[in-house]
Amino acid sequence: MRFISSIVNGFPVGWSGVNMSEFPERIICLTEETTEALYLMAEDWRIVGISGFTVRPAQARREKPKVCTFLEAKIDKIQALQPDLILGFSDLQADMARDLVKLGFEVHVFNQRDVAGILRMIRMLGGMIGCAQKAERLLAQLQERLDRARHFAAGLTQRPRVFFEEWDDPLISSIGWVSELIEIAGGTLCFPELGAGSLAKDRIIADPNEVIQRAPDIILGSWCGKPFRPKQVMARPGWSDIPAVVNGHVYEIKSALILQPGPAALTDGLDAIVAAITRWQKSR
Repeated sequence: MRFISSIVNGFPVGWSGVNMSEFPERIICLTEETTEALYLMAEDWRIVGISGFTVRPAQARREKPKVCTFLEAKIDKIQALQPDLILGFSDLQADMARDLVKLGFEVHVFNQRDVAGILRMIRMLGGMIGCAQKAERLLAQLQERLDRARHFAAGLTQRPRVFFEEWDDPLISSIGWVSELIEIAGGTLCFPELGAGSLAKDRIIADPNEVIQRAPDIILGSWCGKPFRPKQVMARPGWSDIPAVVNGHVYEIKSALILQPGPAALTDGLDAIVAAITRWQKSR
């Protein structure tokens, strides 16, 4: 049941007293993070279409139509679903958003690139659908997870040097929210000067020997679109002397957990970073 109807001053309202018809009820999410946020707020009934790349939550893949890839929309499917709001992410979807706007659809493109941006996106999304209180409850849960990781970090006697590899050819270091989460969990970034780069081209490490010189204690990897291969990384010329390789602290974090700037990164993604640092700490 979507909401309990009543009549106030001649207008239908939901249980909260908000005129629900003022807010979107047929939403298409072109990326995963808004899909997951709506499910976590128990507002998934509003979603009529999702990205074909969506894996979280698994329920969404089973019950929602797939209407796009990351860069291409299936216009006929979108038109048939008659959305009253389409949600996208980043400059990479700018062309798709433009085409949908030209067709008369209302489109909002988020562009969160750090932890604060992820939290702000959720707060904005809650406001857009008239569910600010639900958004605040979700934000409180996410903040608790962040605080728990900070408490763990405060108990470390030494902070490990961490290299996060987002791509292997060319070698690309971690994007903003990933870099922040590593520091929140108690890690020291091997390439702090690259963490602020929102575009992949701004985070390229031209010389792989630079990683050797910075001697990470932990290597975390998540290659978007293909599995991270620890053995392949450990076999690179000269990398056998890196402490992370010597001591076996090279780990994959699934891209669905860490490379989506949404709830997943602040929950399971952050937990995976904490787990890697915990293993390093126990092995010392």
